[in-house]
Amino acid sequence: MPAGLRGLFIGLLVLGLGLAFMAYTKDPKRFWPALVHNHFYFLSLAVGGLFFAAIQWVTNAMWSAPVRRLAESFTAFLPWLLVSFAVLFFGLKDIYKWTDATLVASDIMLSGKKAYLNVPFFVIRNVVGILVWIGFSAVMIGNSLKQDETKDPSITGRNRVFGPIFLMLFAITFTLTAFDLLMSLDPYWFSTMFGVYCFAGLFYSTLALLAIVTIYLKRKGALDGIVNENHLHDLGKFMFAFTVFWAYIGFSQFMLIWYANLPEETGYFLHRMTPAWKAVSAFLLFGKFFAVFFMLLPRGNKRDHRVLWGVAWFMLVAQWIDILWLVQPEFFDAPKVGWQEMGVLAAFIGAFGLAIFRFLGRHTIVAIGDPRLEESVHHHHQ
Repeated sequence: MPAGLRGLFIGLLVLGLGLAFMAYTKDPKRFWPALVHNHFYFLSLAVGGLFFAAIQWVTNAMWSAPVRRLAESFTAFLPWLLVSFAVLFFGLKDIYKWTDATLVASDIMLSGKKAYLNVPFFVIRNVVGILVWIGFSAVMIGNSLKQDETKDPSITGRNRVFGPIFLMLFAITFTLTAFDLLMSLDPYWFSTMFGVYCFAGLFYSTLALLAIVTIYLKRKGALDGIVNENHLHDLGKFMFAFTVFWAYIGFSQFMLIWYANLPEETGYFLHRMTPAWKAVSAFLLFGKFFAVFFMLLPRGNKRDHRVLWGVAWFMLVAQWIDILWLVQPEFFDAPKVGWQEMGVLAAFIGAFGLAIFRFLGRHTIVAIGDPRLEESVHHHHQ
């Protein structure tokens, strides 16, 4: 890791922890929502890296061999999730209404959900989910790193066996995590599409971050002769595809709730259509979807590292705003983005950046043992 970048991440971590502690002591009503917001956002990026790698092994993809190790590096943040969740545990009563025993006892809907929405089961589900991700990361990423040394092609076959098992468990654990951390902020509301909506955002942002790290390292000369505009083109196509997929899932969820017009469902969106939240809601439609859609539509833009770099950064910010839109209306009548929120964000960025670049500093940034690497280096589009 370049010394300047390492210093930046350390500075962000220290500054962020200081501001986060100030927010916790002086303004806890802002601190706890910010913690949930950023915990879920960076959780999605970390497990998203493992999801991306697993997909490549399962499909025996060729094009991604030069960039797969970069996605694998995102999983280095997974153990940090246990730390941030441990902090979040102490704020459960300030975050989730269903932790209030008096309210639950007097509310027939919450009483009916008590068997699921209770603190012990909540903690078990979340911790087990994180441990499952860490476990599969240790096995599959460990295999990938071992292959660099042994050049044994059968290791790829092992990961092709572990991949489908992980993907099935990922679907369950990530959906439950999304339900727990975000949907249960409003324990009266429910949507069977919410898990898929959060997954769409996970891969949308993971692809964006992968493009940023790839372009950064390519500009530094670390990927010369390995990554070319054809690999960027494929990344851009994935980014474009999941922009459309996210919009499709978001529209489908909204349309079904609007069409049914059931009071227990519509309140969630009505809350987000108040004058104070209209601008954020409009940004998700016109910014997160339409702007990215038209920027990535031309073939040339997907092959231009300057355009892809800018669009990827915009996508990361857009996903952060999307999670803010899911979290903050349950606490505030208007969006809140101040030093409290920025402090918590800075701490997570610092920790995430240090974890990624520590991983890349200890291992080769390209999976040199991958049997399809040579073919991928010469990958090109007609």
